[in-house]
Amino acid sequence: MKSVALIPSDQIEKMIFIIRGERVIIDSDIARLYGVSTKRLNEQVKRNAGRFPPDFMFKLNKDEWVELVANCDRFKNLKHSSVLSNVFTEHGTMMLANVLRSTRAIEMSVYVVRAFVRLREIVSRNHDLAKKIEELEQLIATHDKAICSLFDAIRKLMSHPEPKRCKIGFNL
Repeated sequence: MKSVALIPSDQIEKMIFIIRGERVIIDSDIARLYGVSTKRLNEQVKRNAGRFPPDFMFKLNKDEWVELVANCDRFKNLKHSSVLSNVFTEHGTMMLANVLRSTRAIEMSVYVVRAFVRLREIVSRNHDLAKKIEELEQLIATHDKAICSLFDAIRKLMSHPEPKRCKIGFNL
């Protein structure tokens, strides 16, 4: 079996977007990775619609599609397209490899899944880090209150009350 030139995983990670709270790859990107045209990829999806439930693949709505095209320079060629793009989750990309049945799709699906897994690990680590930072902030906030009250007490001790002055002069 002849191995094909593969794309580095960091480039694959850049193709993954978060849409509707899901990590997904747009159909044109996955088609390029799997070595087929976007049209052929979407034909196979239509022929095998039962294999692609909503948690494997969904079609972008107009607002999502416009935002994607506006924010990503590499999708400018989609700007004038009349068809809304499909996006595939991690499971959807694996199912695509099975449906397309090409050597390249099978080889690339391994790298695509590894990219999804790596991003999941990064998010998990960042979540743990964010939780620890929040705990530290709460701890510091309680210490700040204690330190402020300590400084207030010291200031009160340092301030001398104004001495009462006796009036000098005649009382009338």
